[in-house]
Amino acid sequence: MLLRDGAAGGAPAVHMLRRRTSMAFAGGAYAYPGGGVDPRDDDRLVGWAGPAPADWAERLGVGTPAEAQAIVCAAVRETYEEAGVLLAGPTPETVVTDTTGEDWEADRAALVSRELSFAAFLERRGLVLRSDLLGAWARWTTPEFEPRRYDTWFFVAVLPAGQRTRNASTEADRTVWITPGDAADGYDRGELLMMPPTVATLRTLRPYATAARALEAASEQDLTPVLAQARLDGDELVLSWPGHAEFTKHISAADAEETRGEGESGNVELTADAEGGAR
Repeated sequence: MLLRDGAAGGAPAVHMLRRRTSMAFAGGAYAYPGGGVDPRDDDRLVGWAGPAPADWAERLGVGTPAEAQAIVCAAVRETYEEAGVLLAGPTPETVVTDTTGEDWEADRAALVSRELSFAAFLERRGLVLRSDLLGAWARWTTPEFEPRRYDTWFFVAVLPAGQRTRNASTEADRTVWITPGDAADGYDRGELLMMPPTVATLRTLRPYATAARALEAASEQDLTPVLAQARLDGDELVLSWPGHAEFTKHISAADAEETRGEGESGNVELTADAEGGAR
């Protein structure tokens, strides 16, 4: 969740993209940049600033520093791939200010195609990953009965000075800067399609007056996984998310069976807002 301060002291805005309607998963939904973990990033020596991978492992609730490193790398990589913003710099105290140019775009394309791992990209560029510019905010997990599952961490970061976002994702047809309050209100009015985790995280960002204060508050957020639950109630399947009653869904058993029979686990009403990894 990439944030920047609003104009004239207004509420901070969050960068969101709208997934193309042709996408099998969450088509037409507004989401944050994000994507899957690349296992090539878990055990490679990476230039690193901020909390050590061991500290991140404790915060994220994973078993090893290598797992945590790969998750943090995924968050930074996807922000660069899909928004053109890079949370890395030539030293532990600096951040790249210009990622334009054909050579940068060639590297970004190689990351998207997975021809190049993010760890290798950082090494090639002589860059240090700035994990101190990230804060872990929430964790959502798709239900156990889904054949395609996602374990997703949401991170918050502040747009670095000198960098600008752009729609660099082939999966999105639009990007916007919008305050968390306006985005959540748009969802409530039925104007913006979003997945439950997106709406929930927007609501938790709403109280913060500046982007920096939101980042500071990341350490206070509960990372207990929010796991969707399902139960049968007569001829209905009831889906619920603990602590988030507004997202409870009542689906006829016949419709639920038809959906599962088609092998479509990417129903925007049923699955978490994730590509499987970090956002």
